Amino acid sequence: MRKIAFLSHLDLNLYLFRLPIMVALVERGYTVYAICPRGEKFHLFEQHGIKALEYRIKRKSLNPIKEISTIRSIYKVLKPLNLDILQNFTAKPNTYGSIAGHLAKVPLIVNTVTGLGSFYIDTSKKSKLIKKIMETLYKEANKKAQYCIFQNSDDMQYFIDKKLVSKEKAILIKSSGINTEKFKLEKKEVTTSINVLMIARAIWHKGIKEFYEAAKLLKDENIKFTLIGDTDDGNISCASKDFLTSGNVNWLGHRDDIKEQIEKCDIFVLPSYREGVPRTLLEAASMSKPIVTTDTVGCREVVDDNINGFLVPVANSEALAQKIKLLSNDEMLRKNMGKASRLKAEKEFDISVVVKQYLRVYNA
Repeated sequence: MRKIAFLSHLDLNLYLFRLPIMVALVERGYTVYAICPRGEKFHLFEQHGIKALEYRIKRKSLNPIKEISTIRSIYKVLKPLNLDILQNFTAKPNTYGSIAGHLAKVPLIVNTVTGLGSFYIDTSKKSKLIKKIMETLYKEANKKAQYCIFQNSDDMQYFIDKKLVSKEKAILIKSSGINTEKFKLEKKEVTTSINVLMIARAIWHKGIKEFYEAAKLLKDENIKFTLIGDTDDGNISCASKDFLTSGNVNWLGHRDDIKEQIEKCDIFVLPSYREGVPRTLLEAASMSKPIVTTDTVGCREVVDDNINGFLVPVANSEALAQKIKLLSNDEMLRKNMGKASRLKAEKEFDISVVVKQYLRVYNA
């Protein structure tokens, strides 16, 4: 019986985005571990035949002593397990997990880069320094890993060009997948106005400013704008609550009824500056929604321009407003693009497609 551990910096990350892969491995006879800090989802893994093991990590720490302590903590969890495979997700688990897994003599170590984050958008000296540190760590980590999986082709090419990973180790698996049976349009309420929805953390790099400006430009149209997503106070790009409650956008904050909220919208929007492959776009596509998003890393993996939505330039409120207005005035265009979104989600991003690709890596 093969043993595999999934390592992340958040139990929420594993439970929301990696659980289908983990369950598929349990069904195939693997012994599966979730290694992560203890959070609100920690105790739920057991219901799926997965054993959760705890380690501690300071997510935003750059203190070298604390980081070495984190690597030691991961190593102490890994060593007694005698794993066959260690699957790491996100920056610190990728780098620290590779080092700890190498020390624990795990035969197959797989890193997954789900996105490069705000440090690759922000141009401050601090962000440039952190970016340099991250890339130095990634280069060393990928020497110790057998494979590095990327969720979009831009990030993969960047790592290859910068020699942060060898071309032979780089594998493209678009997204973490979406359950297209669960995220399926069941009904659509008939409304007198067009509902435009954006779901994202309330940070500038998600295109919050452009969304609010587009709403202002279209204030005289019969269009309702809604933003769902909480603030991220520790993030260098966090929007203020004063801004979020201004203008003619209805900010709902955090919501758990995401499927129901997408179901009610006519157009889904994400004017982000950079992504891995955004789950919200996958959910919207799976639920047959036309999408307006930016022509940038990660977002263009989900939208084929003029087919299932529109790609607009980054930080361009006027172009964003123009495409929203075009869709709002053409019901047949919305329907056709919505159908194309659903077909793309089923063909490229359904969880069964993604799981098969991961299993191919593990069984190589």
